[in-house]
Amino acid sequence: MRVAIFGASGMVGHGVLDACLRDPRIHDILVIGRAPLGLRHPGIREVIHADFTDFTAIQGEFRGLDACFFCLGVSSGGRSEQEYTRITHDYTLAAARAASADNPSLTFTYVSGEGTDATETSRTMWARVKGRTENELLAMPMHAYMFRPGYIRPQGGAVSRTAAYRWTYRLTSWLYPLLHRLAPRHTTTTQHLGRAMIATTGLGGRGPHVLDSLEINRLGTPGATGTAPGAGA
Repeated sequence: MRVAIFGASGMVGHGVLDACLRDPRIHDILVIGRAPLGLRHPGIREVIHADFTDFTAIQGEFRGLDACFFCLGVSSGGRSEQEYTRITHDYTLAAARAASADNPSLTFTYVSGEGTDATETSRTMWARVKGRTENELLAMPMHAYMFRPGYIRPQGGAVSRTAAYRWTYRLTSWLYPLLHRLAPRHTTTTQHLGRAMIATTGLGGRGPHVLDSLEINRLGTPGATGTAPGAGA
């Protein structure tokens, strides 16, 4: 299986890359980024690209993809709606168009977030923007899956690039077992996210197409068969 990862340098992307490297079904990992990861592995091909609104110059790199895992994202804090939309919506849609152009059966998995508003009417800016992004991805001719995790526990060396999040994770990580027992629908880990993304490739376009943390955890449990909860035959 040939997959592409956007945002591999971030916390979630690190978990997805690690899961891909551990999965024997994946033989070719295309990493698209603005700077090198500094990781050497025979199964990884890195492509450095500056303009994430236009992938025309590297379109050929996407040929033969089975899946694209889009993990790139930023905090809305301190950003205008225009800037946040450019990164959250425009970059994502440009990547989806490029990845799916020559691959009609592509599985595209997008890391959205708990609280995303699919009606696009929320007073919360980030929820509207992510809702719009999800809706447009789901309308594209590909197998699209929206991941809406709540609290994510970093594992396996994954580290958030946002300073405030790093402190939060350091202060609360030891509480995760209790948090997970009390709120399993709102908690997950980077390892579960990575395995669940890979598992979506086995769904063949079946639903559900919007998954919360509970569904992500079920799909990302070791030994999962690649059938999402509630999926039809």
